[in-house]
Formats: sequence, C-alpha cells, structure tokens
Amino acid sequence: MTFPLETDRLLIRQFRDSDLASFVAYRNDPEVAKYQGWSVPYTMEQGEQFISSMIAADPKQIGEWYQAAVTLKEDAEVIGDAAYLLMKNDSRQAYIGCTIARSHWGRGYGFEATSRLLDYLFENLDLHRVVAETDVENTSSIKLLEKLGFRRESHLIENVWFKGAYASEYHCALLEREWKTR
Repeated sequence: MTFPLETDRLLIRQFRDSDLASFVAYRNDPEVAKYQGWSVPYTMEQGEQFISSMIAADPKQIGEWYQAAVTLKEDAEVIGDAAYLLMKNDSRQAYIGCTIARSHWGRGYGFEATSRLLDYLFENLDLHRVVAETDVENTSSIKLLEKLGFRRESHLIENVWFKGAYASEYHCALLEREWKTR
C-alpha cells in the first residue's frame, strides 16, 4: 500500500497544484510557523516550488523529506501536511513531522494523521525506529508525541540556531515493537 492513506476523517495524499492557496495560507500563519523551518511571509512562489517538488518526489526516496497533504474527507480541504525522511545511514529509521492549520488545532487531526503515518512507516516500509525532534517550548507537539508513545531520549540545550536565537530540543523516538504493542 502507498499513498493515499486514509483514516476515519482524513485523507493523506500527494500534494496537487490545486492545494496551493490552502497550503500557503497555513504556512503564512505566524503561530503555525513558530517552530517550523520556514519563515513568514511564505510566498506563493515558494508554495508553487514546494508543491512541484512534492509532486515529483518518491515516497520511498532515502535521505529526502517526503511531505503529503492532510485533507478532510468530508470536503477535501487541505488542513496540513505529514512528513517523513528515511535516514541515509539506516533506511529502517526515519524522522517524522506533522503540521496542522491553526483553524483545525485541538480536534485530534495531528494525532490521527501521525498515527496513520506511523502505521504506514512501520507496516509498509518495515521501519525499525521513528524519531521526532521538537522545540522544548512546543508543548502541543510534546503532548502529541507522548500520546503517540514516543519517549524522550535526549534534551539538547541551545543546540540549534533557529530564527535568530539558540533553541533547545527534545529528541524523541518510537520503536516498531513499541508501536505494535501500544
């Protein structure tokens, strides 16, 4: 099985050109961008380039992020994206991430999308371990990772220069056997 991935309420699918307006809208929200690797303003041109690169991307490419659109099944609205990167030094390990538009926060969509993505990574790509890194101030992300069963493996103090200051991160991970026995 490959993309699209389905849940009760969501469809996680390859990006389309028609996703541009919704994608750029949530990327331009300062609260959504706060702990993310992009800056605001996020232009339509940046969005076009990103979507084009994801349309051409291979979900099984090692060493490159693959991001899929998270959409509501009921109306096909793009409400975020779910992403992973298969590690170059061990393709049975991956980094994972998820972004949800602020207008959809607090409804469980991040948990639902990330859970389905973890199922795909462990069952279909036969991964051994999935890693997530999050800013120590991103309490929503920390709670989500804990709810999913991730454990904190390290607390890195001011380890990354991020948006004009040094930031600290938690390094969290989840093993396949832990996910399957949750």
